[in-house]
Amino acid sequence: MDYVSALVPPFVMAAFFIALIVVIVKSQGGANKAKEDAAVDAVLARAEAAQQSQPRK
Repeated sequence: MDYVSALVPPFVMAAFFIALIVVIVKSQGGANKAKEDAAVDAVLARAEAAQQSQPRK
């Protein structure tokens, strides 16, 4: 019975890892891709504008 308790944690971790990879792959692209890209572009533009508006020393 010790071998079962020794093998369960790696199998559980492997199952969670596979599920995580599946979720990441499925969330790439799709209908929300344009919205997500626009949000990232807005954040980057805001950060760049804030950096340029600071006085240089």
